Amino acid sequence: MASLEMEKKVQFGLLDFVVFGVMLLLSAVIGIYHAFTGGKQRTTKEFLFANRGMMAIPVALSLLASFMSAITILGVPSEMYTYGTQYWLIVASYIILFPCVALVFVPVFRAVEISSSYEYLEKRFSLAIRILGSICFIIQTSLYMAIVVYGPAIALESVTGFPVWASIVSIGVVCTFYTTIGGMKAVIWNDVFQAIVMLGGLVAVLIVGVRKVGGFGEVWDRLDKGGRLHFIEYVFLSQFKLIVYRHK
Repeated sequence: MASLEMEKKVQFGLLDFVVFGVMLLLSAVIGIYHAFTGGKQRTTKEFLFANRGMMAIPVALSLLASFMSAITILGVPSEMYTYGTQYWLIVASYIILFPCVALVFVPVFRAVEISSSYEYLEKRFSLAIRILGSICFIIQTSLYMAIVVYGPAIALESVTGFPVWASIVSIGVVCTFYTTIGGMKAVIWNDVFQAIVMLGGLVAVLIVGVRKVGGFGEVWDRLDKGGRLHFIEYVFLSQFKLIVYRHK
């Protein structure tokens, strides 16, 4: 009976398709709204910089959404399931990283009034360095975006039956549409919308999962029994002991 339940394939229902369609529609509507409001994206300052007038909270949520890609949603749970809770060290490193960025790098960029770090490379070094940095970024981003789009496309195919190429095209067309006509304002507010949806989904999964298992204590016990509570993996310490033992 258990094996039959495992083999049962989960599929989207009518409500799931409606929610998916509404999300794509709202993303497009946000782009259309910002295309016909304010300065109507007629200036470079508005299109690329949102007139430098966005509030801190939407910008913060936009940055958060940028970090929470499909790689995060699909990959981190499997990473922790396979290798344990050692992953928390990556999150802990952000406590050092983010203040450094905010207090060291951002003030420098704002002081020289530049639009990107690549413009700073040109001012600090030369045009050739700026072009080289831009080319490296384009290559890295292209490879990264390929994985980010391909991941959810596979997930959608497994639950909807949509071909992978159809999911990639539909997501790409909607994102390109609202970015092109709505500029940075549309991008930021879409990121806010998507961040709320993703965080809400993660909280819902956490609550439902913990309740089905029988409470957080039961979750902790299963992690312990499964050998996944590795907050600090003593890999280097073990290797050091092995070296010392061999030299005795």
